[in-house]
Amino acid sequence: MAQRDADPKSIKDVLGAFVETNKLQKGFDKVNVADAWRDVMGPAIAKYTTQIKLDNDRLIVQLSSSVLREELSYGKEKIMRNLNEELGKEIITKLVLR
Repeated sequence: MAQRDADPKSIKDVLGAFVETNKLQKGFDKVNVADAWRDVMGPAIAKYTTQIKLDNDRLIVQLSSSVLREELSYGKEKIMRNLNEELGKEIITKLVLR
């Protein structure tokens, strides 16, 4: 029978250890990036977003409007900075708009 740890721990610490032990952080990052894109860019741009994919440190966003894609390409650095700020850590180093 497994020994029980007598020290009380917060749920945040226990879940953090579980995520780290099972190497789940990349999956959480993918979900968090999609949510951050919608929050940072707003509903108008989210409406034209068809796919969001995080590939290592590269964020690939597929848009249904070529005009919007061109407009957003001028502000890639600011978009990446705002997304990383929303996520609370440096996850995205390159943004690809398709």
